[in-house]
Amino acid sequence: MTTTPGPREVPPVTLLESRFTQDDLPRLRMLVEQYADHQGLTEPRRGEFIVALDAVAVNAVEHAGGGGTLVLQRSDGRLACHIHDAGPGFSADVIPALAPGLDGHAGGRGLWLAGLLADELTISGGPGGTKVTLTVQLPG
Repeated sequence: MTTTPGPREVPPVTLLESRFTQDDLPRLRMLVEQYADHQGLTEPRRGEFIVALDAVAVNAVEHAGGGGTLVLQRSDGRLACHIHDAGPGFSADVIPALAPGLDGHAGGRGLWLAGLLADELTISGGPGGTKVTLTVQLPG
């Protein structure tokens, strides 16, 4: 019996890896926008992706020790931005289902907004750090 191999999984290509603090956020937004443009992500999607990653990076600065690490990768026609921090950790349960403020809680705006703007938002981690991944589909 012969078997046909399935499609070969292509490993992600890392486009950018950078540690960041508050002072680095404008430079980071500009770099990610340039890489996203080079990878073919067009407006308005590119701008939405930048707003989403900025919201998550600001959360890392404000709630997780003042910064983190951003890794931008391309894989299987998608662009993924991973933001790692060394904070106390959290899960997707903190993201409100309704627009923040409408549910009686003031917090959660950044993650809520990022979830709306990205094609996929995943959160993993716990005590000692969290990784938030924002993914968008590239055109074509």
